[in-house]
Amino acid sequence: MTRQPAGQDDDTVADTPFRNLIRYEQQLPVRQVSYYLCGDIHEPQHYTELFFTLRTANETDLIYLHLNSSGGDFNTGLQIINNVLASSARVITILEARAYSMAALIFLSGDELIVHDNCQLMFHTYSGFFAGKGNEQQAEAVALGSWFEKVMRRLCQPFLSENEVAGILKGSDLWMDSDDIRRRLMRMKRSATAARKKAAKAEAKEKTR
Repeated sequence: MTRQPAGQDDDTVADTPFRNLIRYEQQLPVRQVSYYLCGDIHEPQHYTELFFTLRTANETDLIYLHLNSSGGDFNTGLQIINNVLASSARVITILEARAYSMAALIFLSGDELIVHDNCQLMFHTYSGFFAGKGNEQQAEAVALGSWFEKVMRRLCQPFLSENEVAGILKGSDLWMDSDDIRRRLMRMKRSATAARKKAAKAEAKEKTR
């Protein structure tokens, strides 16, 4: 149905040639920043520039984290992950060789995950040492175990299954190569697409009531 401007008859409107669609374009500056997390992950004071970049980034920024690490400091890894999740930028994690232990969790925290050929991920439980009286060591072990379990479930599922997470918490190591990683990422993508379609249908049905 076409609305006719006041003062114009049908013949005038019909004789007006269509001038095609007009494009309205807005150009925004896009900043791309790359960091290479190679080798062991050290103490957090060595990564303050990365933290600052993530925290001060804009929505149009792209931040690439290139990973080739066997893991390292658990607290540093968590601070990197928390800053990635809090960043306004789109953070892209790229697996370029291996990501073991804490580095594997960092890989899973990205907004977009890219996997090169011939790469590996490895997940395992935490390791550490305790000091103090026996009761203090026991309390610390219980608290740390509960904390680590929550971290694993929040960051690794649904990429890892419930049984796989349970096995890791009991001490098993879980290895996977590029092909397995890509299959899991594709499965997650299909599940997310199906969930969005289901939600859209439910919303449309609700509006028709």
